[in-house]
Amino acid sequence: LQPFQNESQSVSIGELTIENRVDQVELYGSLAITRDKTGLQRARELKAVLDATLAQLEAATDLPEQIELRPTDNVDNPFK
Repeated sequence: LQPFQNESQSVSIGELTIENRVDQVELYGSLAITRDKTGLQRARELKAVLDATLAQLEAATDLPEQIELRPTDNVDNPFK
């Protein structure tokens, strides 16, 4: 995932979905980080996304105090 670079990327970690947008990175769902190898892998995946997001934000020289979020488009499920 390349945070803030496009409107088309998304990743899933467990039941957590992370969607990329040019003005925000959206996280929704749930994620259980269990005390086992699966939990370790999930924690590493989440950390990688958060680290990439922080790097983009910290490198930006033109961050506004707060943006006005635009609503997401609802799209009908083509598989229904």
